[in-house]
Amino acid sequence: MDKTYNHKEVEEKIYQQWEERGTFKPEINPDGKPFTIILPPPNANGDLHFGHAMFVVEDILVRYHRMLGDSTLWLPGTDHAGTETQFVFEKKLQEQGKSRFDFSREELYEKVKEYVDKNRGGIQNQLRKLGFSLDWSREKYTLDADIVKIVIETFRRMYDDGLIYRDYRLVNYCTRDGTSFSDLETISQEKEGNLYYIKYPVKEGGFITVATTRPETLYGDVAVMVHPKDVRYKHLIGKTVLLPLTQREIPIIADESVEKDFGTGAVKVTPSHDFTDFEVGRKHNLSFPPIIGWNGKFEKTGIVDGLYAKQAREKTVELLKEKGLLEKEEIHKMVIKVCYKCKTILEPLPLEQWYVRVQSLKEKAIEVVKNGEIKITPNSFVKPYIDWLEGLRDWNISRQNVWGIRIPVWYELEHETDFAVSFLDQKGNYHQGLLNELLGQGFSFDEIALGLQRVIARIEAKVVLEEEKDPKKKYLPETDTFDTWFSSGQWPFAVLMANSDCKNADGFFEKFYPTSVMETAYDILRAWVSRMVMLGIYRTGKIPFRQVLFHGLVNDPYGKKMSKSKGNVVNPLELIEQYGADAVRFALVYGNATGADQSLSYTKLEAARKFTNKLWNMARFIEMKRLELKITFFTDHSVGNLKKVNTNEFDQKWIKKVEDLTIEISKYIDSYQFNLASEKLYDFVWHEFADKYIEETKTNPDGLIVLESLFVIILKLLHPFMPFVTEEIYQKIPGHDGMLITAIWPDFRE
Repeated sequence: MDKTYNHKEVEEKIYQQWEERGTFKPEINPDGKPFTIILPPPNANGDLHFGHAMFVVEDILVRYHRMLGDSTLWLPGTDHAGTETQFVFEKKLQEQGKSRFDFSREELYEKVKEYVDKNRGGIQNQLRKLGFSLDWSREKYTLDADIVKIVIETFRRMYDDGLIYRDYRLVNYCTRDGTSFSDLETISQEKEGNLYYIKYPVKEGGFITVATTRPETLYGDVAVMVHPKDVRYKHLIGKTVLLPLTQREIPIIADESVEKDFGTGAVKVTPSHDFTDFEVGRKHNLSFPPIIGWNGKFEKTGIVDGLYAKQAREKTVELLKEKGLLEKEEIHKMVIKVCYKCKTILEPLPLEQWYVRVQSLKEKAIEVVKNGEIKITPNSFVKPYIDWLEGLRDWNISRQNVWGIRIPVWYELEHETDFAVSFLDQKGNYHQGLLNELLGQGFSFDEIALGLQRVIARIEAKVVLEEEKDPKKKYLPETDTFDTWFSSGQWPFAVLMANSDCKNADGFFEKFYPTSVMETAYDILRAWVSRMVMLGIYRTGKIPFRQVLFHGLVNDPYGKKMSKSKGNVVNPLELIEQYGADAVRFALVYGNATGADQSLSYTKLEAARKFTNKLWNMARFIEMKRLELKITFFTDHSVGNLKKVNTNEFDQKWIKKVEDLTIEISKYIDSYQFNLASEKLYDFVWHEFADKYIEETKTNPDGLIVLESLFVIILKLLHPFMPFVTEEIYQKIPGHDGMLITAIWPDFRE
């Protein structure tokens, strides 16, 4: 053995051996009990970050169960990440002085695809650097044809079962990214704004003062609303006011939803630009066209057209002051919603979207956790899971992105629509000539696409796939794509179903589904975990996994969340280069309770690196003594042989210590207490085995025979945590065949 351990010379070589010998495949133990983990799919366009490095928890479980003799499957994949990937790609276009509006839908899709395809291989190689023993032969991607087919089939079934419907309602719309978002994908921010008190002239004389934070939307008002029991305004209910600056007449209505103590107790109702007002408008049969366009600029007001919201507010307030209609302004704290990607303030805008009816789905998803079919660890996340689902509203799955799985809906044209028919062919592709003409007239691509949306709004929706269309009829395609969570929410069953369609895969799905553990970061409990449970139960009739295991987030050394904008992102690959993958893996679980956040600790990294060197030095000592004393060591390092040949009290003492250690480590891993397992291993190996046992055997050469066999057991216990150095050492010890990764976990039972 070399004098020092060099991780740079070992890790790539060892990983290549594991792959070449097929050790990551469940077929290694074909008759074992199935144990399955589906890797949470990283974004195909991304690079490795510490969220991915924390999947070391999954690798610990997978390696442990493989050594127990289980038929162990850890199935990898990547996610196309619709909105996120398009956002990243558009930033790159901006750096080139371009935007998405410079390309047709087909051109933009192909450019994003080309970009993603170049980056997809990078994340796999980075995961290999950490030693993750994934079955790469079964890797899947959310845009693989077989995965898309399964996702679309789920959509069709849900549509037929009445669980998917189309509705015209307000959505959280990002005018910068050009798409809507569900409530889950918005960020609420508290900010200091103003409360404006505006006098609305009553037609019969006098004024009613309305308090609002958004005076600029008054051009879209349909009513002034008061509480029916508010004595101040009872005499005005049913009368009309003249909308300030426009003189359009709107009614004064009563509704119990008004808070009498807020502002003046009178509020403006703008259904096209406020979620609460939208429901009020439906209730009272009041509506008005939107006055804010998809580009974020005002339109159809005749006063603030072409201005963005902030500019329109300033001009509106100025005009109100000039006409004596602004009573006063007050500082007011309020909560705004911003886009989770670009932080643009989201506009509530009306749009036809596809929704999932969640009531029956969430009831079952709650039930399986309450009755223990799915266990959540740490237990503290059970309540947030249930609370989130209980408050869940119908789920908007439409996204106005180009990148993603297009919603498989075609709209049958009952009447000839020249614009629609000339614009799209029967395959749903744009006629490039007309598209270029419209772009040349100043229309953006998004404006053209949304023009289609308005055409589609007047057409009865029918779910028809390409092969089901009647060649005698004309159709328009849905241009929206699925919310990425709709496809990734089907990931556990979709990847197993897709692999079941492969050759020699009979019974594959039935064997490995439901999966054993879903291990992921707690921050996607709502976005992903809850949806996997809902969709998994719906599609398969079974839970998607038996256990949910959450890991915490890795913050920078000062406890701050890592962020590119803050400039405090630490690349785990750089740490692997410096300290070795084993040290990085060990430092991430050592001293950190399951589910808890942690700060990146260079002290722990250095300690873990020294620990790998300690193991190497222990192995070198044993090897040198073997060669020096020419002792005949065991050729069988099994526990059974160890106990059979041993007789002296000294050896018995240390065999018992290692037996107790094995039982304790097994218990900790079974209960997901990886921190306690790693701490116990570190303390025992360094302070018991090295400092005491090895020192004692230096004066008792006969004890070296048992010591080596116990050291092999130590390597097995450490292997799930530090696979590279333990594998390298194991292969240099005579007396065994094969590799440590496929060795049997120590069992001291008689």
